[in-house]
Amino acid sequence: MNGEASAPLFACRDLSLDLGGREILREIGFEIERGEVLGIIGPNGAGKTSLLEILSGRYTPKTGEVFYNGQDINNLPLFARARLGIGRTYQTPVVCEDLTVGETFKAARQAYKPYLTRFDAEYAAALVHFEVDYDTPNSTLKTFERRQLLLANILMKRPKLLLMDEPAAGLINSEIDQIDSILRMLSKEMDIAVVIVEHRIELLDTIADRVIVMDAGEIIAAGLLGEIINSPQVRAAYFEKVD
Repeated sequence: MNGEASAPLFACRDLSLDLGGREILREIGFEIERGEVLGIIGPNGAGKTSLLEILSGRYTPKTGEVFYNGQDINNLPLFARARLGIGRTYQTPVVCEDLTVGETFKAARQAYKPYLTRFDAEYAAALVHFEVDYDTPNSTLKTFERRQLLLANILMKRPKLLLMDEPAAGLINSEIDQIDSILRMLSKEMDIAVVIVEHRIELLDTIADRVIVMDAGEIIAAGLLGEIINSPQVRAAYFEKVD
C-alpha cells in the first residue's frame, strides 16, 4: 500500500487482539473509500468496539496493520490520528458536565493548531442541526443533543473518516431519522468515509454501502446488507445471539 493515488482512504489487514489472555480479534481486514459508509454488525461480544479501539489508536493490535492514505499509522496514538483527520464517536455520549455548550466548543476549537474560530463551530453545529444556546450547561443536554454537540466538535476539524460506535443508541425514532439524514449528508455530500457499528439493521439498510458481519472476533460475511443478512451463517450468529 504505497502511494496515495492507488491506496484506499483507510484500510486494515490481519488485525488480531488479545486482552487479559483472551483472543478478542482474529485476522480482521477491510478497506473503505472516501464518501463510503461501511456498516459493522454482529452479536454482543463479537469484538466490534474493540476493533474501533484499534482503528482509532487506543488499542495496539497483537498483529496486523492500519493504513490511512496509504501510510502505515499503526504506531500513531489516538490524538495523532485525530489530527490526521480520523474522528471517533462512542456509544455513550459523554460530555464534561461542568462546562457549557459554548465552553465545550471553545475547548475543541483550541485543542490543537490550527486554532479555529467561533464561526467554525457555528458551521459544524449547523451541519448536525444543533441549535442549543451556547450558555446552556452540558449537564442539561438530552442524549441526542449530546451526540450532536460531540459530532459538531469533530466536524469543525474537517475529518476525512468517522469511526462511529452505535450513534443511534438511546435515541427515539425521529432522532434516528435525523442521524440517518446527517450521515447521508456527511458521506455523500462532504465525501467523508464512515465506519459505523450499529445494531439497528433498519438504519444500516438505508445508509450503508457495504456491511461486514463479525462473530467471535472474526469477519464471517461481507457485502451488500440485503444479500448477506439472510444467509444461514449470519442469521445463526447475529439474530440468535443479539439482545
